[in-house]
Amino acid sequence: MKNKPSIHLGLIQSWLAGPRSQGIDVEQLFSDVGLDLKEIERKGSRIDIDNFGSLLRASWEQMDDESSGFLSTPLRSGYFALQCHSTITCPNLRRVLLRSVRYARVTSDEMGFSLTEQGEEVTLKFDFDNRHKLDPVFFVTSMIIIWIRWTSWMIDRPLLLERINFSFPAPSYADEFQDIFACRNYFDQPENSVVFSRRFLDRPVIQDPQTLTEFLSNAPECLLTRYKSDNSLTARIRGMLQSSDSVENLPFEVVADRLHMTTQTLRRRLKEEGNAYQEIKDSVRRDTATYHLSRLNTPINDIAAIMGFSEPSAFNRAFKKWTGMTPGVYREGNR
Repeated sequence: MKNKPSIHLGLIQSWLAGPRSQGIDVEQLFSDVGLDLKEIERKGSRIDIDNFGSLLRASWEQMDDESSGFLSTPLRSGYFALQCHSTITCPNLRRVLLRSVRYARVTSDEMGFSLTEQGEEVTLKFDFDNRHKLDPVFFVTSMIIIWIRWTSWMIDRPLLLERINFSFPAPSYADEFQDIFACRNYFDQPENSVVFSRRFLDRPVIQDPQTLTEFLSNAPECLLTRYKSDNSLTARIRGMLQSSDSVENLPFEVVADRLHMTTQTLRRRLKEEGNAYQEIKDSVRRDTATYHLSRLNTPINDIAAIMGFSEPSAFNRAFKKWTGMTPGVYREGNR
């Protein structure tokens, strides 16, 4: 029997910083859902996702604050639902995100989002004015999780994430993030942001007011309590490619064999998820290139070879198409 997904205690403690700052009796909060916080902390135990969902809902109702106490001005109950209602009639994901950015701007001056399109990439940036000087890991991570999973639900397709940047240092439980996000994670960065393929912005909104009513019956905590990583084929294949010595050395036939599928079945299943093998490969190539350019001292000509380009000039052209800038300019801006 598979173990039930659970939350690392470090992430729970980061979340508790919010309720504690508002004077909430967190031990009683745990007791109300049949848990003993002191015992959990003594043993360093994890908390299963169902209990975590109950804790979130209880704290939000007690504080009337969907920010869990991380903002000076609470996000009153219904904040997320109203945001969803304001975007459900949008024709595509681009309009959903742009309208949501405006919604956040007019409802809070302590947090906000911005959307930037450059080359073949889109960057969704999250700003958080941490006025209480609390541990930001849970709040920042949860906001990013909610936006990724909510927008994926809107278009009924998992977003093919390129990378995620966090402004906070890597916590002691940083390995947990690989179980949450199916992409490379970077800490100690200038901003909190999610980067994904621009093609998703044109995906039509599949949901409607009726499906939204059903969705909101246990949202947004349901988005957070789907804590373990996206188990889509897209995510699994991306992981294979990232673990491979070279993206080009992992043919589609080999991937299908590792997944115990025929190539026809795998191609069909990926199409149902809204992705193709070549698109996943391109995503990993972009991520690997940006990783070498911004985190390592690998010469650009060597990066071109690693990416499978026979000529550095071809890599330069491809990278500019991907990101809107040359490899040299990108490296200078990310040192």
